[in-house]
Amino acid sequence: METSYISKKKIGKGEEIQGQDIRDGIFNLLRMDFPGFSKDHYISLIELNKYRRLYLTSLISQEKGELAIIDLDVMDAIKNNSILSENIQDEIESELTIGEKVADKVALFGGSWTFIMVFFSFILLWMMINVWLLTNSFDPFPFILLNLILSCLAAIQAPIIMMSQNRQEQKDRLRGEHDYKINLKAELEIKLLSEKIDHLLVNQNKKLLEIQDIQTDYLEDLITEMKRKR
Repeated sequence: METSYISKKKIGKGEEIQGQDIRDGIFNLLRMDFPGFSKDHYISLIELNKYRRLYLTSLISQEKGELAIIDLDVMDAIKNNSILSENIQDEIESELTIGEKVADKVALFGGSWTFIMVFFSFILLWMMINVWLLTNSFDPFPFILLNLILSCLAAIQAPIIMMSQNRQEQKDRLRGEHDYKINLKAELEIKLLSEKIDHLLVNQNKKLLEIQDIQTDYLEDLITEMKRKR
């Protein structure tokens, strides 16, 4: 069993990574923390994955310059190997004030067929009462009081609906940022997975070549033995 140059602990079989098998960028990053690390030394696969994540972070920093807060969240998730996917709806709803909740309810009711039917039923009932049912109507034609009530209702309803629309825009922005973080993390994780597959293929090819060499030696020994018997 090989010993890790970083942790100085024994590495499990199949988990050892030699310095010569590490990509140059990651190898140089390792040398920055451990100057004595060379191509002949070994580290574990877990330690290699850690420095792969750090290397990806440095690449993104070089490409995009100063990272935004949203990008830093993704980088922290990659370093800590944590999950970004979460239900942000509950978090958004928990931060609403009473006024914002009322605005959402009013906008939801005001944009429904129920409101339209109730509204027109109220207008028709008002007109019927003042035209046919009452001798001395409190709002005779042309229904000035009704017009005043409708104007006040429109004046109040419009800003309430705008408040709800602003809330919806904020929700959409938060969802967009959340989706961006998930997509960015998925892209980086795919790159890490590609690195792991490349490493496995290299090791597998080395083992196949070693097996072929052993088989060749074995065949040469058999041929030599057969020639001696002749």
